[in-house]
Amino acid sequence: MTNSTRRGFLGSLPGLAAATSLFAQPRRMGRAPLKITDLRCAIIGQSPVVRIVTDQGVSGYGEAESYKPYLKPMVLFYKNYLLGEDPTDVARVMLKIRRMGAFKPWGAAVSAIEIALWDIAGKVAGLPVYQLLGGKLRDRVRAYNGGVRFPMTGQTPHDYADNMARMKAAKEGFTLIKQAVGFHNPAMMRAMPNGWYDEPRTGAAHSDRGLLTERGLETIVACVEAMKKVLGDEIGLALDCGPGWTVKDAITFARAMEPLHIVWLEDLITGDYMPYPNADLFREVTEATSVPIHTGEEIYLRENFKDLIEKQAVNVIGPDPEDCGGLAETKWIAEYADLHGILIAPHGIFDGLIGLAAHVHLAAALPQNYIAFEYPVAQPDWWYQIVDGLPDPIMKQGFIEVWDRPGLGVTFNIAAAKQRLSPEDRGFFD
Repeated sequence: MTNSTRRGFLGSLPGLAAATSLFAQPRRMGRAPLKITDLRCAIIGQSPVVRIVTDQGVSGYGEAESYKPYLKPMVLFYKNYLLGEDPTDVARVMLKIRRMGAFKPWGAAVSAIEIALWDIAGKVAGLPVYQLLGGKLRDRVRAYNGGVRFPMTGQTPHDYADNMARMKAAKEGFTLIKQAVGFHNPAMMRAMPNGWYDEPRTGAAHSDRGLLTERGLETIVACVEAMKKVLGDEIGLALDCGPGWTVKDAITFARAMEPLHIVWLEDLITGDYMPYPNADLFREVTEATSVPIHTGEEIYLRENFKDLIEKQAVNVIGPDPEDCGGLAETKWIAEYADLHGILIAPHGIFDGLIGLAAHVHLAAALPQNYIAFEYPVAQPDWWYQIVDGLPDPIMKQGFIEVWDRPGLGVTFNIAAAKQRLSPEDRGFFD
């Protein structure tokens, strides 16, 4: 077997891809193991950013969903578990901390650490992260609109049609667009008098739930029909629906969507910030309609996807690699779902630009049940000036070309990034 053949063979196997660098660069075999010397977290803009520091000058970065500044102490809680470990032994390091996370948002700290570990492992091996995850199946990856949104002046079918026209014309050229309706869009529900048999709640996100009235159901259907009329068969339409629907309303709505060829209906029963997936109720809906049913953004670890997958309770799962336990965890979940005929469309609307890089590497290596990931944007816009290595433009005609630089393949412009640090985080890059 030639060295080139050997590299191709090993590069196709998860967990063995790092070995390919040993054939290409034998001097690495004699290197001393790295040791983690520090774990840091800074809030940059609206995003918690993790930095793992090593004794050989190699650092890795991960990012948690934006709007979660409270994650900083949660990240630092794990510091003593990591110190002294070799960050390239990703699985061994993760065994020390993975059991101490939980459903969204509590798993975000663990997930960001895992992504930073892969960044280091790739840099040390001289390989892009997708190679360490088993190699790429695709040279470009599809993403849907996610963080690209346009404000709406009202909640009528005309407003939704106008919004879809703007989305259709977006420079990213999306081939799939997701829009919030029903209980996932409180503005829609509160704009319709007597839309459901209860009153709006305040507190945690998406706290409303209940039985829809005839008026409520018909209004939601009319808004979807208006959007689909604009998109036609050129662009797929997915709907972020809940949580909060009753099973019977979910079935009635799903059947009304069947003639419209909706790509998926997301989180109808449970979902965002709910600490349980409720597989049995999802299965009732899934078995009653031909429209794909989707959930999973809040779920942490493969063990908590087990019922959804083994009971075939949904058609599409949507783990967020920044919440479910990281890149390898998402890959494992995707492979197991694929064995059961279930598709995957990873969540990621607020995952930031380091998160975007992680999504690209992950999506390149996911099995053929992959649909698209949710496209995150900079929060705020000046993030584009402090991160180097992303394509320009990032997306072309709904796809992102996969790059092959070591690790995640993106780096901070340290000078520019330091100007955005708070006094509390001033030493983050030192």
